[in-house]
Amino acid sequence: MTTAAETRLPIDWVTISFIGAIHLGALLAFVPGMTNWSAVGVMLFLHWVTAGLGITLGFHRLVTHRSFQTPKWLEYFLVLCGTLACQGGPIDWVGLHRIHHMHSDQAGDPHDSNRGFWWSHLGWMFHHIPADADVEKYTKDINTDLVYLFMHSWMLAIQVAFGLLLLAIGGWPWVIWGIFVRLVLVYHCTWLVNSATHQFGYRSHDSGDRSTNCWWVAVLSYGEGWHNNHHAYPHSARHGLRWWEIDATWMTVWLLQKLGLATKVRLVNESS
Repeated sequence: MTTAAETRLPIDWVTISFIGAIHLGALLAFVPGMTNWSAVGVMLFLHWVTAGLGITLGFHRLVTHRSFQTPKWLEYFLVLCGTLACQGGPIDWVGLHRIHHMHSDQAGDPHDSNRGFWWSHLGWMFHHIPADADVEKYTKDINTDLVYLFMHSWMLAIQVAFGLLLLAIGGWPWVIWGIFVRLVLVYHCTWLVNSATHQFGYRSHDSGDRSTNCWWVAVLSYGEGWHNNHHAYPHSARHGLRWWEIDATWMTVWLLQKLGLATKVRLVNESS
């Protein structure tokens, strides 16, 4: 249901058109000859690279919350992976997520779950929201970095160049599955963290908002579904706190730590 507050916000036709085009492009997978096992395999691998390494590990736990540190070259690589998820440039993504934590499920939250599942999942992106104007204030640590600025400004060009690479290697099936189908799946897996994990599941902590722990979102989003844990301890690199709360991204951080590529790893007793 659309609220009066939503109808007063200007419509973002550029974002609506872009997201619509990506979903329409994914339907080309049903065209004869546009599907093969190698294309599906590329999609699954790139889902992990862009959603797992890029969004979850890079944009979220590393850059937004600084729950651990890496060498700068690795940080830039992870941010590039996140940029390939085409969820807006890294500066906007990080800024809006920091604003979400400042005002979770309150006025000022970009995807306030009190407005309903649709709003928090997707509807908020269809409008120019007040939080857009505050991104610069919340990203002073990255918004003058030339590498971040390049990936932020040239996100679409990077995606097109990547698509041409896939076309050269595997033809149109790799483009359809590696770009369009992948992006649709990455989008909705990521968006479920904003919507489903503020609606369904259980709560382990009083985090001052509606965040929940939802196991099936954790499966789809590499551990991000343990969202109530995360909102209780936002600077912890580990979201799955109980032994059975499987957190694939924490396993990656742990491995990087063992390899000497992740340092100053923050956990619950250091981040409360």
